Amino acid sequence: MDQLELNPRIIAAVSRAHLKSAREVLCVSGSDLQRVTGLSSSDVQQLLIAAATSCRRHHPIAALVLHRKFDAGLRLSVGCPVLNQLLRGGLLVGGVTELSGESGAGKTQLALQLCLSVQYPTQYGGLHSGAVYICTEDSFPIKRLQQLITDQSLLRSDVPPSLISSLQFSDRIYIEHVADLDSLQVCLSRRVPLLLTRGLVRLLVVDSLAALFRSEFQAADWLERSKQLLTFSSTLHHLSSRFTTPVLCINQVSSFFLTVVGSFSCADVRGESQRMLHVYTSYCDQKQKHLYLHYVQ
Repeated sequence: MDQLELNPRIIAAVSRAHLKSAREVLCVSGSDLQRVTGLSSSDVQQLLIAAATSCRRHHPIAALVLHRKFDAGLRLSVGCPVLNQLLRGGLLVGGVTELSGESGAGKTQLALQLCLSVQYPTQYGGLHSGAVYICTEDSFPIKRLQQLITDQSLLRSDVPPSLISSLQFSDRIYIEHVADLDSLQVCLSRRVPLLLTRGLVRLLVVDSLAALFRSEFQAADWLERSKQLLTFSSTLHHLSSRFTTPVLCINQVSSFFLTVVGSFSCADVRGESQRMLHVYTSYCDQKQKHLYLHYVQ
């Protein structure tokens, strides 16, 4: 902290709050920094700017440049015309996407379909590679995957049947089960980069990241929880950027979002995805559940 170009008074206040590094400062919100340090709003703003500058490895990229890059970039097809239209062609290849929704809304179903879609050639919306699926709560739904594989000729009528029959879908999906944050860190820092470097996968699915944080941290551990969450988020962004790989994070929620980049009612899924239509509409008949997708920049 002494290396930051700040008023000694601000540095002393930060030291009294037991924040020892710029990274720890960035893990705390502005209002919480005011509360724990006793600094004014303008002092906190100076502190955050100085901390962010010291941690920045590269020059910042303008939002317009990012927008143009993502808007024109390669995308991974979801395998459903309605969802592809909503997502402007599918998932961004160079970004992290969060898929959230209530239990039973179809989050895992969509993730499994993406694990199959990524294996198709690029002319059919795929990336001609495999997927790695990290499970943190339940066991991998192998039966549901086999059902999707069996019905690919119905779900993907845009793809020649001969091509579908030639793909060994289940052989190109790598499944990892992790029970705690340490295991997840090992998986993301060692095994996943190895698969990406060898070109065996071009899709990373984490189902789900939030579950581990709910189980390992109490409410009083908010600072450590925020630090760990930022660390894992940075790791996911790094993997996506370095290997030009779409990352999908699945999270279960029970509240309703007022503002989302894209949302769709389960009953809106039509067309070629016959099985997904059946699953989603059956849920909607019970409880009008929704899925929400947004890109984490």
